[in-house]
Amino acid sequence: MFSPVPVAIGLRYLRAKRRNGFISFISLASIVGIALGVAILITTMAVMGGFQREIRDRMLQMAAHATVSAFGEPLADWPRAVRMAMEDPRVAGAAPYVEKEALVSGARNQPALVRGVLPGEERKVSVLADKMVEGRLDDLQPGAYRIVLGRELALWLGVSVGDSVLVTTSDFRSTPAGLSPRLKRFVVSGIFEAGYNEFDKGLAIVHMADLQRVLRMGEGVTGVRLRLHDMDQAADVARDLAIDLGGAHRVSDWTSENANLFRALRMEKTVMAILLAFIIGMGAFNLVNSQVMLVTDKQADIAILRTLGLTPRGVMQVFVVQGTLIGLIGTGLGVVGGILLTLNLERILGLIERVLGVQLLPEDVYYITGLPTELQAADVIATAAVALGMAFVATMYPAWRASRTAPAEALRYE
Repeated sequence: MFSPVPVAIGLRYLRAKRRNGFISFISLASIVGIALGVAILITTMAVMGGFQREIRDRMLQMAAHATVSAFGEPLADWPRAVRMAMEDPRVAGAAPYVEKEALVSGARNQPALVRGVLPGEERKVSVLADKMVEGRLDDLQPGAYRIVLGRELALWLGVSVGDSVLVTTSDFRSTPAGLSPRLKRFVVSGIFEAGYNEFDKGLAIVHMADLQRVLRMGEGVTGVRLRLHDMDQAADVARDLAIDLGGAHRVSDWTSENANLFRALRMEKTVMAILLAFIIGMGAFNLVNSQVMLVTDKQADIAILRTLGLTPRGVMQVFVVQGTLIGLIGTGLGVVGGILLTLNLERILGLIERVLGVQLLPEDVYYITGLPTELQAADVIATAAVALGMAFVATMYPAWRASRTAPAEALRYE
């Protein structure tokens, strides 16, 4: 594709001192611009990936990787479902659950998801027991009608351990006075903090037997929750279990239940990457300027090369090589700088906080007090490819213009 002579000339032009110092300055500015754009883009993608990972991990600490439930009625044969699930080597844990949307009332009212669990089995599918800040999950005993609330939910309701709350469900029962909703008073026996607002303000935990009695479900449950060794296999595992159980079952997994959230996070990351790519584009635009000025400065040299037999294509290759090398140097410096910046971002953040005397991520405002990062090789490679592509495209017009130089016209005033 590139002949040895044009490559050698392009390398010599890159190393040689230029008569016009301003051209060298513009070339240096192109390298710096591309390097800054690449470094900033890599760091930003790593930070956004880190936040996405942090949200996913905190959510999946409390949520099941997959669930299997019956259609429109309780799942009666749940012990068989749990047993069959645990026979699958892909499943790390399985536990039954009962769920119902309800209105929880204390000093204030707050709608929440009330989940009935078996405390001993819940450890297999979530880390709820490890997230308790007051009380213990094992305090939930059948018939005691105790409830564990998320920290934000308890604060909003104005209750603490030992207080009682009223749980009102949307199911109605017939009374002499007409239809009335099912309601039951529970005693707060514990408070948990998951670090994820959807759970801390919207989830209440009770013993499964107590919720079964309130909802009059008998021994049936809403479904079975699964935790897997590889959460990316959630959809396949849930579908296989439903097929093995036979009959009609509803299956769901963490990707479908939170599809809007992760779609929004991916869209935000994509849009941010596109916007930051314009910084690389600015460096590439400077590269166009420097190459155009270089072509103008080297008119006599181009004419001499043409008279010595270098073809227009060869002249074009000279300046493509030079411009591409500038882009390659800028991209290389940007990749190294971006990786180093990402790896040391936590220390840099701490230094800025100490110098300015402020806390950029205060604990009383943000659940995430640090700055999580996730450096992915795919993001680094994609960023480098975009930068190199922009640099290569930026050299095409100046190189084409150089190839169109007429030797006689260029040497007329030399």
